[in-house]
Amino acid sequence: MTDGGTPLGLDPEDLDGHTIEELTDYLDAGRVPADPSIDGSPGCALALDALERLRSLTPDLIARDTEEEPEPDASWVQSILDGIAMDARAGRRIPLTPPDEHADLALTEGALRGIVRAAENAFPGILIGRCRIDGDLTVHDAEVALAVEVSVPFGTRIRQFADELRAEIAARIDAHTALRVTAIDITVQDISSGKVE
Repeated sequence: MTDGGTPLGLDPEDLDGHTIEELTDYLDAGRVPADPSIDGSPGCALALDALERLRSLTPDLIARDTEEEPEPDASWVQSILDGIAMDARAGRRIPLTPPDEHADLALTEGALRGIVRAAENAFPGILIGRCRIDGDLTVHDAEVALAVEVSVPFGTRIRQFADELRAEIAARIDAHTALRVTAIDITVQDISSGKVE
């Protein structure tokens, strides 16, 4: 626990006063009864989405690791949890359009990380961990570079996969922001024992 925060190092204001434990309990209950203070919070939405993705993959990966290794290393789980903590923080404000007197549209850095992390949905069995964003996000039409860490199933053709993931992330960022992505570096941090089918 950090001082007054959650086990992931989040402060209550990052999740609009809620904690990771509350969000986990909310998922366990099937989000019933509905809690508008959770459902209406962007930070909670990002954290819930990441927890659901992690939850869907964790049992299978741990079972495979248990079969093949006496003591599976759970550091990759902590890496994903750290990513959830980062995603839930709003971070810098990214303008979506040039400022004008009638409209000031923006996206948060946390939401941008959520867009990047959602690219994993296009590749069954992978997990996106840490995502670093370099560049001045506060300037409209800024150039940025991304560094993304991933875990992939055994048997993945890594070079082909990296190209496909890079294209998927670039397309998602282009669809939702005015940022100009100059580079997307993909680092495979872990290869899980589950094989690609």
